[in-house]
Formats: sequence, structure tokens, C-alpha cells
Amino acid sequence: MLIRTLDDVLGSAQDVDWTNGTSRRLLVAADGRGYTLTDTRVRPGTTTLLRYDRHLEACYCVEGEGRVETAGGLFTIAPGTLYAPDPGEEHRLTSAGGMRLICVFSPALEGDENHDLAPGRPSGF
Repeated sequence: MLIRTLDDVLGSAQDVDWTNGTSRRLLVAADGRGYTLTDTRVRPGTTTLLRYDRHLEACYCVEGEGRVETAGGLFTIAPGTLYAPDPGEEHRLTSAGGMRLICVFSPALEGDENHDLAPGRPSGF
């Protein structure tokens, strides 16, 4: 049985500031579960272009509001909404007022990965 609180992660290597938000990695590869669970905050007024080529991602909004845009359209994200991009699918995440997402990555992240938010190209790990 693994028990971990958000307070256990805050200030550790698993508390990652990725410029446009923070990602608190509650489960990582070393935990041996095969997936990662994060408590992710998206900062107000940010837009982030993302693409995950080596991981599947699913995000469930629990606070705030935003949008995710793909080649397939523009979708509103609000509490109670899940979005799960296809493997390698570019998606642009925007939030005017900020939002909080609970995210799952498979396979698991090591825990200290960070985004490279270079203009004009998607970030991912």
C-alpha cells in the first residue's frame, strides 16, 4: 500500500514548475504502478502547445476553466470534463483564469520531467 499526500510532494523533485503551471507528481515510475498521477495547476492567462509522443495522457478538470484545441476542434474544459489526446496529437491548452487538472500518464513519468516551451513547437516528454 502506498500512501502519499500533496504535502509530501510539495517542495520535492516531483513538484515541477513548468512555467505555465505546476505539476505535482503523486505517482511516478519508481512507485512501480506503471502510470503517473499528477495534480496540475495551469496558470491564468497562459497558452501551452503540447504533444506527448511517448506517453498517453488523460486530464480531468476539478477547478477553473480553459480550452483545449486540436486539429479536430476547440473544446471547453470545465470542472467535470476529461480530455485525453490521441498518441502524438498536438493540443493547445489555454486558460484565462487558471485551472486545476488531475492527470494520468502512461507509461509512468520519472517525476522530474519538465516542458520546453520554445515558441512555435510543441512541448512534451
